[in-house]
Amino acid sequence: MKNIFFYLYINNKKYKLWYNNYVGKERSADMKKLKIHPSIFYIITIIYLEILTKIIMTKQLLNTGLIYMIIFTIPIVLLLTILTKSFNKTVNRVISIILMLFITFFFGMQFVYYILFSVPFSFSSIGMADQALDFVSIIKDTLIDYWQYILAIIAPFIIFIVFQKKIDYSRYNRYNVISLIIMFITTYLSTFLCLIPNEGDSKKLYYNVDNPIAIIDKFGMMTYSKIDVKRQLFGFDAELVLNTNFPVINNNDGEKEPEEIVYGDNALDIDFNSLQSNNKDIQKLNAYMATETPTKQHQYTGMFEGKNLIFILAEGFNETAVDETRTPTLYKMINNGFVFNNFYSPVHLSTTGGEFQATTGLVPTQSTLNIWKKETPTIAYGLGNAFGNIGYDVQSYHNWTYKYYKRNITMETLGFKDYTGCGNGLEKLMSCKWLPSDIDLINVTTPDYLGQEGNFVTYYVSVSGHSPYNSSSNIARKYLDQIEGDYSTPVKYYLASQMELDRMLEQLIANLEASGQLEDTVIALVGDHYPYTLTTEEMNEMSDYEKDGIVEVNKSNFIIWNSEMEEPIIVDKLGSQIDVLPTLLNLFGIEYDSRLIVGKDILSDTGCVAIFSNYSWVSDYGTYFANKRQFVPKAGKTLENQDEYVKAMNNRVSNAYSISKMILDTDYYTYVLESEW
Repeated sequence: MKNIFFYLYINNKKYKLWYNNYVGKERSADMKKLKIHPSIFYIITIIYLEILTKIIMTKQLLNTGLIYMIIFTIPIVLLLTILTKSFNKTVNRVISIILMLFITFFFGMQFVYYILFSVPFSFSSIGMADQALDFVSIIKDTLIDYWQYILAIIAPFIIFIVFQKKIDYSRYNRYNVISLIIMFITTYLSTFLCLIPNEGDSKKLYYNVDNPIAIIDKFGMMTYSKIDVKRQLFGFDAELVLNTNFPVINNNDGEKEPEEIVYGDNALDIDFNSLQSNNKDIQKLNAYMATETPTKQHQYTGMFEGKNLIFILAEGFNETAVDETRTPTLYKMINNGFVFNNFYSPVHLSTTGGEFQATTGLVPTQSTLNIWKKETPTIAYGLGNAFGNIGYDVQSYHNWTYKYYKRNITMETLGFKDYTGCGNGLEKLMSCKWLPSDIDLINVTTPDYLGQEGNFVTYYVSVSGHSPYNSSSNIARKYLDQIEGDYSTPVKYYLASQMELDRMLEQLIANLEASGQLEDTVIALVGDHYPYTLTTEEMNEMSDYEKDGIVEVNKSNFIIWNSEMEEPIIVDKLGSQIDVLPTLLNLFGIEYDSRLIVGKDILSDTGCVAIFSNYSWVSDYGTYFANKRQFVPKAGKTLENQDEYVKAMNNRVSNAYSISKMILDTDYYTYVLESEW
């Protein structure tokens, strides 16, 4: 036995020696000749960039969306492989480099766009490409500030170029190409099979829901872009679930005292069940509106009837900017008018989304704003139309490019036929160099309407508080030495920029007082969004409580102030930007049908809901985080039927998007209110 083992040992050593001397050398040579298939680069690059994008935009990774993203990526990789294996080596190499460069640019562009506007790029925005030059300096600053992310995005392309000599660009024969095509078709069709049995949010997101962040979270950026292109070209059928009114939940500590006054409804005499139409979406809207309960009027209804209104959409305004010393005018107005202690300005599609919410009471979506840029829909309850239809003189101003966000169209759609910005008259009165002064805007425009006969509504879109919050902001530099406290540099510049807004309001009040119209004028102000170019950590530097980066970071103020208000009116009830318009309409005693507006009068007894871009929401009963599928009840609130409540509220939120889209798609206001005009 010993001899056998000795023999095997000796021969094993001989074998190893032979293998190392001959076979090993041959294998090493073969390894050097080994070529990498280009599809390896495609799949690794795309999945890597998809994961990076998912983390940045959704703050999520380990959920079912990761699986869906990989499944939907496979046919894309196969298609790219077909394109780079069907020609000779030279052509295949060129095509491959172009494709990798495009993939890198696409994800890089999406990242920069998201940082600037807090929303992924939609192909509906291509029409504004001519205005990109307005943001060259901001884009440059973004690239510098986020260079680590930019490097992470371009890293796969750099590696790809380094390994060029190792990539196999040889041409596939006809049968291999056909096999790839069959695999592509099979895998592509399989992605739809994944949706057939799914009655949950995956199927809704793919076919019926226009929520970019949620779609990216579920399917990835490339699939979102495919869906976006398809919807821009062909539209889509929005889902609408009936009978989803807010659940009636008895959550009172004691019995509610009976009301001494019975108030009427904010509703017109419309019998939705009797309305006829061949349009499917109009039929859906009629059926839905018939189930809606109108809001009630209340003790403040008509409080400002007959007064003037100056409405300001303030760039980047947030509750964190308000300080008794730095911003005394803002502080006074917030604490001496209507005091809204539970108000949100959710980011939807940057400034234009905030504007859309506040002036229409509808929820903005990518498809909504695509229509929003057209002249066809009639926004009957748009801010200008609502007041103009009862005899008010209406005008609007913007101290930047008057065509930006197509405001030359949208202002008229809102009812502001008299609209002035930089490029159609304002540049003759003040400097329109970036960043323009909000104080100058007030001083050159108030003579247009102060002292004139009749009532007026004036709408301002301010600019001075815009990012970037660094030394390039000429507005912030004016006040920087007045910012005290241990703040980071971006925070200091943000706080300084908001001091311009305060001085603008101070000047506006002075001009109103000089004209003798202060008492007869109501000033309303809401931010377009929080300063989302600041990180959550930077936002918390200014806050007296820790804000999360999805919901609480959007908490803000809503100003409704008149000098004749002797005591502040405290409002603890929840409200958000979509509730601004119906709240103002009721305060000014303007007749309207509350069922036709998604937002609700904050001062009414109807529950409001703050809706966020990823389908998270806040109600008077708690907060739902859509990314976590988690509902957190409000302190002191208990829900016996919490699951049913959350389901009903999710339907309500989904409906809000669908209704807003369908109203504009069908020009529903013209259809349903024609007899009222």
